[in-house]
Amino acid sequence: MTSYESDLLRLLDERGHIHQMTDPVALDKLARSEIITAYVGFDPTAPSLHIGNLASIMLLRRVQQAGHRPIVIMGGGTAKVGDPSGKDETRQMLTDAVLASNIASIKNSFRQILRFDDSPTGALLINNDDWLSQLGYIELLRAVGSHLTINRMLTFDSVRLRLDREQPLTFLEFNYMIMQAYDFVVLSREYGCKLQLGGSDQWGNIINGVELARRIDGTEVYGVTAPLITRADGQKMGKSVSGAVWLNEDQLPAYDFWQYWRNVDDRDVGRFLRLFTDLPLDEITRLEALEGAEINAAKTVLANQVTALVRGAEAAARAEATARETFAGSGAGEDLPSMATGPEGARIAALLTELGLTASNGEAKRKLAEGAVKLDGATITDPAYLVVPEDGQTLRLSLGKKRHALIRR
Repeated sequence: MTSYESDLLRLLDERGHIHQMTDPVALDKLARSEIITAYVGFDPTAPSLHIGNLASIMLLRRVQQAGHRPIVIMGGGTAKVGDPSGKDETRQMLTDAVLASNIASIKNSFRQILRFDDSPTGALLINNDDWLSQLGYIELLRAVGSHLTINRMLTFDSVRLRLDREQPLTFLEFNYMIMQAYDFVVLSREYGCKLQLGGSDQWGNIINGVELARRIDGTEVYGVTAPLITRADGQKMGKSVSGAVWLNEDQLPAYDFWQYWRNVDDRDVGRFLRLFTDLPLDEITRLEALEGAEINAAKTVLANQVTALVRGAEAAARAEATARETFAGSGAGEDLPSMATGPEGARIAALLTELGLTASNGEAKRKLAEGAVKLDGATITDPAYLVVPEDGQTLRLSLGKKRHALIRR
């Protein structure tokens, strides 16, 4: 761990948020002498963010905790182009209406985790479509084109790796890094923004912005990237058995969100407590040292802390209570996913997918064939089995030992 003098870099470092940084000495000095305005961009390509985005939101939370001002950039403009970083395929083109709907849907995730007010460190939420869509093509070329070389852009991973894999990179996507670089220039001019943060896959885009601000305005700005968050098994974070782990309640019930964190690998507990909670470091050191069955207590703390941060303390308490009731044998916790079938009932394979226990009907059929599905304790293997609850009856549908849902008429 590097020794920093500013609260900002020390906090980011001790929590495991730093991967790469431009001019750490100058940034450390600046963070000691003034309130820094820092931003992270989020492209609203879905109605909810997921836990892969949570790592970037936590960067902004740390900025605010260290006494600086965070800016959330909603990429209403950049999302019309699509970031090629880490992608093998061109993104689907989204309409203005869909983008506006997605932005409205995900705003609350930021309001839950950051403090928005009129103080010098109050967070701001800004849509880059406000300036990007006002730019004429010739105007953008004249303002930016002569400052960014194709030679340099081809060296960045977001472009080079795509070309190395012989995957198409459209001219539209190639312009993404130009637009993101221009964002940094606008934010520097209009808000005095000195720092851009993001995941490690954003390094090339961030460097472009740092260099463009220097060449156009003679302004020194800085960049910090966080490491790519992977699980102990090497898988990229953000996926569960049944799909993405969404931040929004309407995309993923609080109980399933809580369960994701409760079921992490033992080896990930300490790292995730540092990254995704505000627990004191000495308490985290104590928790990650637990062994055997005791590590489950640390996982419960992790699940409660992250769920309370993202969904609220009440949602975390309900989820923990539901887990206790479920694993005590009653299985009727009020926070479990549930649905009503109506008097005609429903096929069990369809119910598994509808309730989010499986990601597809194909997976549901495989799990049924494996004998992993139980209905009120009885193993069901036929995907066409018709589930018909009686009036007032609640049936418990289980996939393995840890995933449960309720079915009512």
